[in-house]
Amino acid sequence: QVELVESGGGLVQAGGSLRVSCAASGRTFSRYAMGWFRQAPGKEREFVAAINWSAEMTYYANSVKGRFTISRDNAKNTVYLQMNNLKPEDTAVYYCAGKFSGLGWKQYRAPYEYDYWGQGTQVTISS
Repeated sequence: QVELVESGGGLVQAGGSLRVSCAASGRTFSRYAMGWFRQAPGKEREFVAAINWSAEMTYYANSVKGRFTISRDNAKNTVYLQMNNLKPEDTAVYYCAGKFSGLGWKQYRAPYEYDYWGQGTQVTISS
């Protein structure tokens, strides 16, 4: 069982930056692929970014590529999403998710592929 807790959301002006974090419980965090998703009001939850267990592989949605960076610190059981050059359309609740992957590698982009979810953190970008 893994518990995920997001933090770091808030209100930022367009063009600004924000870093959200996701702290995980459990001893096997380093064997989990981690992802960030977001959901705006009235829209489906969408993939933002993901990272493999060793942090060697990362991948992003086209809408955030070049602006967002996902990273992880396995010693701290934490995954981060650094968001730069934020736009009003980035406004959403941001969720982190975990998928047990062992030492394997696969691009997990769909919500149904993930086993565990955090409660979400609100990110609001003002224009």
